[in-house]
Amino acid sequence: MTPDDRALVDRFADALAAERGAARNTLLAYRSDLAAAAEVMGCLGEAGADEIGRLAEAWAELSAVTLARRSAALRRFYGFLVEEGLRADDPSAALPRPRTVRPLPRILERHEVDAMFAEAEARAASNEPLRLRNLALLELLYGSGLRATELVSLPAAALARPEPFLILAGKGGKERLVPISERARVAVARWRAVIPKASAWLFPGGARHISRVRLFQLVRAMAADAGIAPDRVSPHVLRHAFATHLLAGGADLRVVQALLGHADIATTQIYTHVDAGRLVELVNRVHPLARATLAKNGSPA
Repeated sequence: MTPDDRALVDRFADALAAERGAARNTLLAYRSDLAAAAEVMGCLGEAGADEIGRLAEAWAELSAVTLARRSAALRRFYGFLVEEGLRADDPSAALPRPRTVRPLPRILERHEVDAMFAEAEARAASNEPLRLRNLALLELLYGSGLRATELVSLPAAALARPEPFLILAGKGGKERLVPISERARVAVARWRAVIPKASAWLFPGGARHISRVRLFQLVRAMAADAGIAPDRVSPHVLRHAFATHLLAGGADLRVVQALLGHADIATTQIYTHVDAGRLVELVNRVHPLARATLAKNGSPA
C-alpha cells in the first residue's frame, strides 16, 4: 500500500472509531480488507473502474461471505472519500457483488435443552465444584442469551446484587440489559460459594478467566452427556435457542433484538423462520375465514 493510501485508510479508520464507535477488531478487519484490495489494484484512493475490475478475477476463489465483506469495506471506504471531498466520484459500482444467502441458525428443540438441563442439574446435585460451574454456565447461556465472550469475562461480583438483570457492554462497547432468572441466580450463587475469594472472575481459569475455546468444549461435553450430538451444540447455538424459544413463546421481535444486543433488527429476524409452524397454526385458528370454515363444519368457532 502506498503512503498516500495508508494515510487515507488511517483517516477512514479514525472516522469509523470516532463517529460510529467501531471496535478495535472491526477496524483491524477493515484495514486488512483494504490492504488485500490494494495488493490487487496497486492503489486505493485513485483507483478507477479498470483497477477495481481486477478484483473479480483475483478474488474468484474466495468464499461468497469473504467476497461480500471485502466489497462492503471498499464501498464504505469510497463513500467516505466522497463525503470528505477527497475524490469527486465513487467507483464502487464496479465492485464484485456476490449474491449471498444468510445461513439459518442451528437450533435446539425445547426437549433437547430440557435434556441438557436435566443432566447438568443431576450432576450438580453432587456439589462438585466443576459441575456447579457447568450448570451456572448453562443457565446463563440459555437463560440470558449471553455471547461467549460476555459470559467468560464476567467479573466475580456479577450477579452479587439482587436485581433480576445485568447491564453489559457488548459489541462496540454498546450497553444492553440482560435478564437474569432466579434459576440462574441460584446456580451462580452455588458456584460462587466454591470459587477462590481472591478471583477477579466469576469463571476463573488459570491466570485469568476460562477461554472461549474452553467454554466451547464444556458446552459440547454437556450436550454429549445429555445424548445430543456434540457437533450440533455450541455457546452460540444456545444463544440462538434463547432467541428462538422467546419468539415461539410470543415475545416481541424488538424486545428480543434489545436482549440480544443486535444493532440491526434484520439480524434478529433470522430467528423468525423457526416459528413458521406456530404462525400457520395461528392463522388457521384466528383468521376470520378459517373460523367461518370451522363453524360451517360444526367445529367450535
